[in-house]
Amino acid sequence: MGRKKQRRIRRVGHYSSSHKILLVGEGDFSFSACLARAFRSATNMVATTLESKDTLSTKHWSSKAHVDELKTRGCLVLYEVDVDDMDQHPTLMCIKFDIIIFNFPHAGHYSWLCERDDELIQMHRDLLKAFFKSARGMLSKGGEVHVSHRDDYPYYQWKLKELAEKAGLVLKEKVWFEKSNYPGYHNKRGGGIQSNKKFPLNECYTFKFSLKHETSHELKPACNQTTSTLSDDISDALNSMHLK
Repeated sequence: MGRKKQRRIRRVGHYSSSHKILLVGEGDFSFSACLARAFRSATNMVATTLESKDTLSTKHWSSKAHVDELKTRGCLVLYEVDVDDMDQHPTLMCIKFDIIIFNFPHAGHYSWLCERDDELIQMHRDLLKAFFKSARGMLSKGGEVHVSHRDDYPYYQWKLKELAEKAGLVLKEKVWFEKSNYPGYHNKRGGGIQSNKKFPLNECYTFKFSLKHETSHELKPACNQTTSTLSDDISDALNSMHLK
């Protein structure tokens, strides 16, 4: 009998086609599309946005081409996914991921607030606090949460490391974020003010967090199944995605 041909593992930046990847808070989906293009398939990926489908097309006109490409390559694209409670999302709640990516989280833009204002900084902290709490239960064994973030003033006042630790995650590595490693990625402002504009990256890093303890009582059970399997309903919803 002939050998079964193995799928070639492809890489881009910190990511590999062998990883089960969840991307949250996507702007125009250009980062997700970059990964999918590099992998030549996106059956290992789920890409999400807080926006509805209609709102997304208004805020980010460039998103359509990226979403179309993602779907063609087998990525599951989900709208109206809030990082606050994504672990309760009917499609996501039974899946474990190797990597959860949140690029440049932001709580929104307001005409009466600037980035150095305490009120807005606290809003950012609240967003990340909820995200870390939700994300930690969605990790597979040995999984990581990646947050790309500016680390200059006033952004270091968000205190990513401390917020993650309170959610049971520890900083495993902090590496320079090199945008050129992700061809076609456009970092969008989001929010309600000039949402399709890019913002200066300046001093940016990817913070990689992992679970403090890999013990069964700390990992959220996946719908009374093992953490590596999906329910029949979710499997049908994801069709042939390699997230089983």
